[in-house]
Amino acid sequence: MSAPSRPIVISGPSGAGKSTFLKRLFAEYPDKFGFSVSNTTRNPRAGEVNGIDYNFLTREEFLSGVARGDFIEHAEFSGNLYGTTVQGVKSVGDKGRICILDIDMQGVKLVKKTDLNPYYLSVQPPSIEELEKRLRGRGTEKEADIQGRLSAAQGELDYAKEDGAYDEIIVNDDLEAAYAKFKAYIDKVTSA
Repeated sequence: MSAPSRPIVISGPSGAGKSTFLKRLFAEYPDKFGFSVSNTTRNPRAGEVNGIDYNFLTREEFLSGVARGDFIEHAEFSGNLYGTTVQGVKSVGDKGRICILDIDMQGVKLVKKTDLNPYYLSVQPPSIEELEKRLRGRGTEKEADIQGRLSAAQGELDYAKEDGAYDEIIVNDDLEAAYAKFKAYIDKVTSA
């Protein structure tokens, strides 16, 4: 039996294009990758499905899981908790797939303290101004949430500049070109 494949951690500001890239990747390789479904205490957005987009938990359920040691990483953003469980990552590997984790900078820092040994990839917008335009274009968030995401984005971009923070950084300034770079990196690390 071969050794389990290393997970891939994808991080970057909300609105940078991570979800778009991941949807395309999963459509192209439906049996190769598995998404570690994150847990959150926020309310579902229109069209989101519990257990597929996120595991939607109450604050009490989430904190109980943290206390039990169920989470690899967790963070609070805009008053909501987000996190990845050990079981979430394990269930992907149990299906013979390479686990992909979509987590924020706080989560990246916590995963670096584990023995998961993933590849780290950051997807970034070309600028904060472009990111703001994308976030506003969604029409799904209140002004306070947009401002919170922009503030967090600056922290994410600053962290990405630190030596060794990520194995690869892709700037999503042109969707097709950036996705081609994203896919090429994923192909490189999963065929190694």
